[in-house]
Amino acid sequence: MPAFPRCLVASVGEIIPVLSFRFYHKVLSLHEDSATPVSNPLLAFTLIKRLQSDWRNVVHSLEASENTRALKDGFEKVEQDLPAFEDLEGAARALMRLQDVYMLNVKGLARGVFQRVTGSAVTDLYSPSRLFALTADDCFQVGKVAYDMGDYYHAIPWLEEAVSLFRGSYGEWKTEDEASLEDALDHLAFAYFQKREEDMGGPTPRVAPKTYLFSVQQMVWFLSWKFLFALSLSQEFLRYSPDNKRMARNVLKYEKLLAESANQAVTEAVIQRPNVPHLQTRATYEGLCQTLGSQPTHYQIPSLHCSYETNSSPYLLLQPVRKEVIHLEPDVVLYHDFVSDLEAQKIRGLAEPWLQRSVVASGEKQLPVEYRISKSAWLKDTVDPVLVTLDHRIAALTGLDVQPPYAEYLQVVNYGIGGHYEPHFDHATSPTSPLYRMKSGNRVATFMIYLSSVEAGGATAFIYANFSMPVVKNAALFWWNLHKSGEGDGDTLHAGCPVLVGDKWVANKWIHEYGQEFRRPCSSSPED
Repeated sequence: MPAFPRCLVASVGEIIPVLSFRFYHKVLSLHEDSATPVSNPLLAFTLIKRLQSDWRNVVHSLEASENTRALKDGFEKVEQDLPAFEDLEGAARALMRLQDVYMLNVKGLARGVFQRVTGSAVTDLYSPSRLFALTADDCFQVGKVAYDMGDYYHAIPWLEEAVSLFRGSYGEWKTEDEASLEDALDHLAFAYFQKREEDMGGPTPRVAPKTYLFSVQQMVWFLSWKFLFALSLSQEFLRYSPDNKRMARNVLKYEKLLAESANQAVTEAVIQRPNVPHLQTRATYEGLCQTLGSQPTHYQIPSLHCSYETNSSPYLLLQPVRKEVIHLEPDVVLYHDFVSDLEAQKIRGLAEPWLQRSVVASGEKQLPVEYRISKSAWLKDTVDPVLVTLDHRIAALTGLDVQPPYAEYLQVVNYGIGGHYEPHFDHATSPTSPLYRMKSGNRVATFMIYLSSVEAGGATAFIYANFSMPVVKNAALFWWNLHKSGEGDGDTLHAGCPVLVGDKWVANKWIHEYGQEFRRPCSSSPED
């Protein structure tokens, strides 16, 4: 995720000289070093929220009434450069994605730590040099994004944490906050009620905190512990806002539902993670992401070796490339130090002004989808001499023709907060794919260059081959997408794991079938 310009942060203090002094320093403290990207996803989320939601609340607050015109004028000057609600929503969904894939504990995230909790085991996946704790309102906003989508599996733990934090600071109102304890209780109560209507099943159910009005024994007596939670939360809401007629009606409704279910058989009710119909390999995919790049070691499989590669090319005789065979079926090779720091920085700089939301082929169209979250740009080799040099180096190593139309232009991709690409093939699996518009056949090979390092996450996971490759800065990963017969290699199903901490940049060079007939001869055997 690129750095936010300091001028945007500084303008907060310029247009609200008194009221926003505390808020200005609150935002500034999140982004003290404007020269570096926001790598911590919690920091990125809170910064987007401060600039999108919190600042707007300050501008339109009653406390700002004396400076209303000046506040609104100043806000309107920079509003178009600030994050939109879609950015805030995307950042919240990214946190939930990281929570799922890396099995992160919500309470830990709220404290600023990245811990995977499995049973009684707690594993620190990343130890930030500085903790960025979330506020009650921050947790509420994440929970509300899930709540508005009807995703109560994610909404409930975030709203629970918001309720807990709001209780601890009750009475300490902050101008920039959008929510209150009453709001969190209201949403959490309804989320529990809604979950009761859905199909249940999975791990151990939650236990009501001691602050709730009913004991665990009473919960067992009644069939629906979720109705009980909804009732107890609603009753607590009424203690803070006794005149709320809607909540009073809800209390009566929950009491009636509990009474009706008193004589029914007790069943274990739990919150089940939403199903993802298109992702049949989710368990394998997430398991490979959680290993953060484990793979067979060389001493276990001798054929996985390292060497200096020239591919008999005069271009590489004086400067061979360090080659590491990562996997055999499919054949995956890593070329270390394929680009220099200066070249990687140059390519990122050329692409950055042209970055747009990445799309995927859907039938004959290219569409943005939730299972691919990134930004990308296409660079022609005429843009800069460094791209010409890069093409020559790729051609020398692979022995393939990488000039259009036999290969695509270089695609540069940036994965920001929780950026990922769920399991997919690089080659076309449908004859109507837009890839065939180049009239040069299918994608025979992929050459992917890592243009940055990543502090945690972001591995490339090969699902059916059952291994994952961590990001290696300046290295390049190469594999064949098609067998020599021209058939797609099903073992190349792969994914870009979500970036847990950092800013991941890659460059893809996709090489097509036509033009390679004498460079990679065909075979009539489907086994080749």
